[in-house]
Amino acid sequence: MIKKVLQYIVLGLAVYGSIVMLVINFYKDDPQAMIWQDREAFNNRFISKLDENEAMPVEEVLETLGSPDLTYVSKQQNDVYQIVYYRTQLVKSDGITTQDECTGLLFKNGLLLVWGDNATLEYKKVSKD
Repeated sequence: MIKKVLQYIVLGLAVYGSIVMLVINFYKDDPQAMIWQDREAFNNRFISKLDENEAMPVEEVLETLGSPDLTYVSKQQNDVYQIVYYRTQLVKSDGITTQDECTGLLFKNGLLLVWGDNATLEYKKVSKD
């Protein structure tokens, strides 16, 4: 009798562990459905893992992070520069997302060029020329 109960417990734990592993590996976070604190943390995690050697397309960023909080576009000759801002830190709890609460990601012709403070500096250079 006790042996059978232990078998059911072990089987239950194995099924539970399998379900947890499936959720961890295949569940896709939806930033649009997150509360703002979780979304900031999610944005921070994603941006901190960006690789400067990888030219990530803007579509991949939008698919992962969702709609940006702020967006600006500038066309210079044959190049299109787009900077998108995602909120990564709350400065003032007023219900308005401002640039100082965000991290910028600068794209040139749809490919990630630079992010962070350098993104804003680079965008200002190209949009003034």
